[in-house]
Amino acid sequence: MSAARPAPDLLAPGPGARETGPEDDALAGGLEEGPLRVLSFGCRLNTYESTAMRALALRAGHRDAVLVNTCAVTAEAERQARKAIRRAHREQPGVPILVTGCAAQISPESWAALPGVARVIGNADKLKPEAWAPEASPAPVTDIMAATETAAHLVTDFAGRARAFVQVQQGCDHRCTFCVIPYGRGPSRSVPMGAVVEQARALVARGYNELVLTGVDITSYGPDLPGRPTLGQLARRLLALLPELQRLRLSSLDPVEIDEDLWRLIAGEPRLMPHLHLSLQHGDDVMLKRMKRRHSRADALACARRARDLRPGIAFGADLIAGFPTETEAHFTRMLELVEEAGLHFLHVFPYSERPGTPAARMPQLPVPLRRERATRLREAGAAAARRFYESRLGQEETVLLERRDRGHTEHFCPVRVELPAGLDPDALHGALLRLRPHAATADGLLARVA
Repeated sequence: MSAARPAPDLLAPGPGARETGPEDDALAGGLEEGPLRVLSFGCRLNTYESTAMRALALRAGHRDAVLVNTCAVTAEAERQARKAIRRAHREQPGVPILVTGCAAQISPESWAALPGVARVIGNADKLKPEAWAPEASPAPVTDIMAATETAAHLVTDFAGRARAFVQVQQGCDHRCTFCVIPYGRGPSRSVPMGAVVEQARALVARGYNELVLTGVDITSYGPDLPGRPTLGQLARRLLALLPELQRLRLSSLDPVEIDEDLWRLIAGEPRLMPHLHLSLQHGDDVMLKRMKRRHSRADALACARRARDLRPGIAFGADLIAGFPTETEAHFTRMLELVEEAGLHFLHVFPYSERPGTPAARMPQLPVPLRRERATRLREAGAAAARRFYESRLGQEETVLLERRDRGHTEHFCPVRVELPAGLDPDALHGALLRLRPHAATADGLLARVA
């Protein structure tokens, strides 16, 4: 067999696809084959933590087990995790199930009662080696609100993934009326700059071209650290100390907490990707006040306007909630209008989900079918906005991170289906950066070939 020829317009090689061993089980989705299976639900931070916990569990001897990292953002997220646990027990009734994550932290007893669950580990303890020891308590769930620091964990590999995640922050000091996450994650704590740089350097050395800074509320980074550094200062230091890092992304940002150093990077640093994901939640001021958000509609518009002025062509994602308690059709219409006025492109839409113990759960509720109907309309508006953005990129040269055999994302986070020339080995290109030119747009993204 002839050797695969090199890719034309290969800007940077990636870590490449490789055979997975006992410590490399893929995360999320279904039950994976292997000595330790990991099921991770929810956010990017959970993905990062699942990778760290997998290593801890294996070192402690949990090779024949299922590790479930739960999410508490919505009732549906909890339902999916419970369903996965029941399925795992049904398929392999003798295999112990280890449960952790936000939902397990908030309600450990209910998760411990599920069939097959051998241990429940709280969020304050799940990254401590002793919590995974065979002699540890079957339910070490301590008071997360007493947590005062976030320990750094050196994760050097995200098996099967083309981009890597770096945790910079944990917890949240805000109290949005719909959100239960502060009770699962505890107060805001920042990872020291030096530890973040060490983590990032190890991942770049491993071959990762793109890193994502992640946390619960990353724009709250730094006030608990000496010198009170900001997220922008952290990003600037990373990029300065790691000139070989090709692409840096940020997870969800609060529109009124973007610091001036970060604005300067948005304006002038090409390695900071031209895509911002904004935690907006709504587009009507009455709803934002009832949600106890820190920004107004005008703040959201000003944030998008400033970013676009500094970085023409920048893309925006946003989290939005449809059917919040007391939401009228007029309130909802204002949110629909915000999608157009702010120039949002990629929407992450949630139908409102009551979370026990939150103030919003005590407000007058909308019927569930109405919440779902409004969420559908909002998603349709988002799909139309995304399609328009895809079409605006046609014919332009794009740099694409290849994530699967023929799939990837551009710098603006547009999904791309890649038409590779015959003779190329797509596995060898896993995680590589390719120069491509989109020639068609679909509802799902772009079609592109080598430029």
